[in-house]
Order: sequence, then C-alpha cells, then structure tokens
Amino acid sequence: MQIFLTGRNLEVTEALRRYAEEKVGKLQKYLDKITSAHIVLSLQKYRQIAEVTLRVRDLTIRGEESTADLYSSIDLVVEKLERQLQKYKGKILNYASRSGKFQGPMASPEEDEGPRVEKTKRFAIKPMSLDEAILQMDLLGHTFYVFRNAQTDEVNVVYRRREDTYGLIEPET
Repeated sequence: MQIFLTGRNLEVTEALRRYAEEKVGKLQKYLDKITSAHIVLSLQKYRQIAEVTLRVRDLTIRGEESTADLYSSIDLVVEKLERQLQKYKGKILNYASRSGKFQGPMASPEEDEGPRVEKTKRFAIKPMSLDEAILQMDLLGHTFYVFRNAQTDEVNVVYRRREDTYGLIEPET
C-alpha cells in the first residue's frame, strides 16, 4: 500500500508522519487489497483535522475526524475506517463472489454549491447495479451518488432520504 501524507496549514514532523503511516498501515489487516491511502492533516483555528482516503481497487473509502489534538484525530479516523472496512468487507466480497466479476464504483460525484460553479470534478462512469451504487455512496459518506445503471445504460442518481430510505432519479425516455 502506498501512503501519501499532506499537511495543510501545518508542518508535518517526522514523528507525526511515522505515527499516521503506522496507524493507517494497520488497516491493511482488514482488507489486503488497499492500493493507496492519502492522509491529509490540517489545522483550522482550534480544530486539528485528519482526513484519510483509501483506494481499494475501484472503491474509495473516506473518513474524517477533528479534535483539539492531531494524534487523537488520527486515532478516531482510523477507528472510523476500521468500522467501515469491517462493515463492508463482507458485502464487497459477497457481491464479488456472487456475480463472478466485480465492477467497482467510480470516484466521487460532482458537487455544486449554487449558481456559481467553483469546482468541477470529472470521473469515469462505469456501469453498476443500484445496490453497488448505494454501497459506494455509503462508503464515501455522501448523500447522493451519480452512476451509470448497468441495466438501462443511462446515467442515474441515487440519494439518501429521511428514515434511512433511498431515492433514485432516472431520465425520462
């Protein structure tokens, strides 16, 4: 697993680098297919934030925590990722063995914050089932997810509704 570490508004010391890499490296025991991890440590006023993004084949698993201490933030985000990996490891492996071929979900969806577009994200759209799109949305922690439906070959949006239900937006033909 390749580990990339970035510091925002702070200088990453060698001790902090070793601590973060050691903690994130232990996630390999839950899922050995982790290809890379990107750790972002940042300081914003009184908050010290640790963000970790894991790449597992075509899956993206992300966690973020903030506390007053950067070491605590790292511990909490690693615990969050451990829970996510344990929760979804069975689902991912069951889906792969059931279908015989696992076409992993894509990167994160486009985000739009109003009439003025400040950021544009581009990603490859791979065909996937609705269940796989919901799984990827949950792994990323997003409230919606854009994907190409494998059955209809059209772009769809799945979103989280209240009471832990989901909605699906399909184009009219």
